[in-house]
Amino acid sequence: MTRFTAFASLIASFGLLLSAPVQAAEGPTAQAKDGNTIASIASTNDSFDVLTALLKHAELVGILNGETEFTVFAPTDDAFGRLPRGTIESLFRPENQELLATILTYHVVPGNVMSTDLSTGTVASAAGIPLEIGVSSGVTVNSSNVVQADIEASNGVIHVIDAVLLPPM
Repeated sequence: MTRFTAFASLIASFGLLLSAPVQAAEGPTAQAKDGNTIASIASTNDSFDVLTALLKHAELVGILNGETEFTVFAPTDDAFGRLPRGTIESLFRPENQELLATILTYHVVPGNVMSTDLSTGTVASAAGIPLEIGVSSGVTVNSSNVVQADIEASNGVIHVIDAVLLPPM
């Protein structure tokens, strides 16, 4: 089964549970929902150049441009910049395409989960690996902070995070 097919199957089969408000911080600005998909918002925002390039390389842009709703915990370019030197370049190698797809789908939760729906607990990512959500002092996803919430798209929502989520391997 290809990564694309597996991702699409996960989307069809997962439900979610998440809930508590997120404080918006400085970062990418929210854009109008009308016709702007998750992928189009990311591609037109200077804070997501690395994410957009990686999504294209992993051939996941089409999925995030579709009608299926997703919640994306989107790391900024600054977050990618804090990865060890050479990490991003290595993800572009053909032999690492499956790893890249796993890392990217680890940032995606099926469904449209607004900040007011978030709660402490775990939720299955589209990679099939659980994410830990915390809401006790701001919203966290694993060890990253949600720095801006609720950028609405026609097919879901983006919550901006300050670190890249790396799945346990």
